[in-house]
Amino acid sequence: MERYQHTLSKAVRFGGVGLHSGEAVNLTVKPAEANCGVRFVRTDKPGHGAIPAFVNRVVDTTLATTIASGGVSVSTTEHLLAALVGLGIDNALIELDGPEVPILDGSAGPFVLILRQAGRRRQKALRRFLKITREITFQDGDKTIRVRPYDGFKVTSVIEFDHPLIRRQSRTMEISVDTFVREVASARTFGFLDEVEKLQENGLALGGSLDNAIIVDRFGILNNEGLRFPDEFVRHKVLDLIGDLALLGYPLLGHVIASKSGHGQHLGLMQAIAARPDCWELVSYDPDLDSGVLERVVMSTRAAGNRLMPLLVPPTTLSNGSCAA
Repeated sequence: MERYQHTLSKAVRFGGVGLHSGEAVNLTVKPAEANCGVRFVRTDKPGHGAIPAFVNRVVDTTLATTIASGGVSVSTTEHLLAALVGLGIDNALIELDGPEVPILDGSAGPFVLILRQAGRRRQKALRRFLKITREITFQDGDKTIRVRPYDGFKVTSVIEFDHPLIRRQSRTMEISVDTFVREVASARTFGFLDEVEKLQENGLALGGSLDNAIIVDRFGILNNEGLRFPDEFVRHKVLDLIGDLALLGYPLLGHVIASKSGHGQHLGLMQAIAARPDCWELVSYDPDLDSGVLERVVMSTRAAGNRLMPLLVPPTTLSNGSCAA
């Protein structure tokens, strides 16, 4: 758990197609000022301000997570946000010339590779963490997601599918830069052939292919290279969860346990957190104390307010909506 905020050392660029729109898109991730957080700017919509990557900007969780502001949206944000969180990048300005983040190979791996090559730059501002102090649960039918107090960031994901290749998979892991890069980042999104065909018939998943998703039919995997991990399916669910929870605006200190969850349930948990300010607080490391024992170095920076949303507005808000460093 690093004490100070970080941004990129230099800008990096990506190009590809949107998984659901099928449209070509170019994307640039730039350094940003401390306390700016992550913001998206649609360069094909001149004059429109930045869209903060915060939970109160989520407008759709069908098939992917979409955020919007003033009628302008950006979809499929979760893989890129997971890459930023997984690498400990707090502040970034993301410019793209289309409505959807490119899917690349269906994982966060390509984002991680290029972002790591660019490197990070430490900033003077202290990081603030959202520390869970009491358990919070969101229930949606047979889908459950909860977060418990924990001095770190741990994720447990459980999935169940009526397919012989998947069945029930479970994975628990402590999330650090090392574990994210080695065990999570390269896990690809997946879909079932009959469902993908129906989606494409209805104008969705137009950019989906064997190059950017694991496609499963009744008999097995259609991708010639097979799986990257025996349990790649549940690992990708962990990836999506990390990316969606980035929309809290602060690194999370807690153990998230998700059963059969998707983007909608991830949003539900964040909204449940917003509704329970008595169950969390914002904290930061005291730079003058030893960081070896969490409880000794955490100091409260602000008592929990009546609602979470106002706290997710970053302290630095420039008039033009930009936070470029």
